[in-house]
Amino acid sequence: MISQKRLLRAEPSFRFLAKLWRISWLYVLLICVLAGVGYGALYSADGGSAKPFAGPQSLRFGFGLVLMLGVAMLSPRVLVRLAWPLYGLSLLLLAAVLHMGHVGKGAERWLIIGGMQVQPSEFAKIALALVLAAWFHRAGHKRMGNPLFLIPPAILVLLPVGLVLKEPNLGTAVIIGAVGASIFLAAGMRLWQIAILIAPVPFLAKFAYGHLHDYQKARITTFLHPESDPLGAGYNIIQSKIALGSGGMWGQGYLHGTQGQLNFLPEKQTDFIFTMIAEEWGLVGGLTVMGLLLLIIMGGMLMSMRCRHQFGRLLGLGISMNFFLYCVVNLSMVMGAIPVGGVPLPLISYGGSAMLTVMFGFGLLLSVYVHRDASFGENEGNA
Repeated sequence: MISQKRLLRAEPSFRFLAKLWRISWLYVLLICVLAGVGYGALYSADGGSAKPFAGPQSLRFGFGLVLMLGVAMLSPRVLVRLAWPLYGLSLLLLAAVLHMGHVGKGAERWLIIGGMQVQPSEFAKIALALVLAAWFHRAGHKRMGNPLFLIPPAILVLLPVGLVLKEPNLGTAVIIGAVGASIFLAAGMRLWQIAILIAPVPFLAKFAYGHLHDYQKARITTFLHPESDPLGAGYNIIQSKIALGSGGMWGQGYLHGTQGQLNFLPEKQTDFIFTMIAEEWGLVGGLTVMGLLLLIIMGGMLMSMRCRHQFGRLLGLGISMNFFLYCVVNLSMVMGAIPVGGVPLPLISYGGSAMLTVMFGFGLLLSVYVHRDASFGENEGNA
């Protein structure tokens, strides 16, 4: 029997088959199962109909699945060459949002391209993970100890964070910053460097609060005292907690959730989709979905660690961390643990930009795993 490594060195058609063989199909199955959960939840949010949410979302997932498998075939060398152009494109799109963006809920966050709404901040997370992985791929132990070497990647993080804050979109800006910080740490950042970065955080937080928009300050006030305005700013989180509690252990039954089906639950197809699942399927259903999300996160981390080259390890970690933060922020938000921020639950919430960027990210993660044994020298990742 021909080994996988020999196939990878063979003719292009055989190399393609070898790459298909090396894809983690169990991981692909987990992604498909999660998307199936999303379809079922959106079908319920539609009141037992495939329109207007479930049907279009399933088509997007089908396109995203093809995109994911196509990206998984790309080699690390190709991804490194694409890193800087994609990062530059993401900055251009973020800048375009500030000048011609579509306004929604007090912020400019979308561009209308070809009749479709595109949210560039979602794409910026993936582009940032790519370009930081390419930069740190050539970093040795001594270089990581040089503060000057860390200035350019720090600027790479601050540029998209600043543009997203201008939209304004505080939740996504925090996620972008956290993805960048996780890659810095994984690349070998020193403890004293971390301490220097963390020290000014309390002062920056106080400064940032003074420059928040009124609706953002209202979200923080509502988070602390939701009962102070039960029919206004506090309505969303109060209804979410009612729905979570009414689900009990086993739930009220599929298509029978009172808060969701009677439209008391706000944004049930996007931000609060998990609340609807927990109401209909109860604590058991909610924990099952959380377990599925955890399997995907842990699977991504394990695939990243199996990669021999630094670029793949850092890129896989960045993609996995992005997915992890999506989940943590959304679930914490609907449970009232953090202020409501408008972050979707990946592959479950309705939305085109988030769906396609998450699938593109999974494609990069699978590419890292497919090419985990590739000979990819540290000097080939020149930033």
